[in-house]
Amino acid sequence: MSPRGAGWLFGAKVTNEFVHTNGLKLICRAHQLVHEGYKYMFDDKLVTIWSAPNYCYRCGNIAAVIEFKDATTREAKLFKAVPDQERVVPDRNTTPYFL
Repeated sequence: MSPRGAGWLFGAKVTNEFVHTNGLKLICRAHQLVHEGYKYMFDDKLVTIWSAPNYCYRCGNIAAVIEFKDATTREAKLFKAVPDQERVVPDRNTTPYFL
């Protein structure tokens, strides 16, 4: 079990077995902070993606998304947080449901 008490820890052996059994080439996962935005592991069969820059306004991490161009071609796109002085809360537009 993981240190948080939720989920399970696993490694290359389990990843390779899961990919083989399920006919996959890659497992994409999230919900674990990666300071570089994304990280490939286990012979590039697993990638962890984190899409919230400067998580909780204090982690200083980069965010990422991965664009899949086709089944074998993909590109990571990285994003930094907007500096505090440039952050703007957009005006709230109410949807006219009853018009």
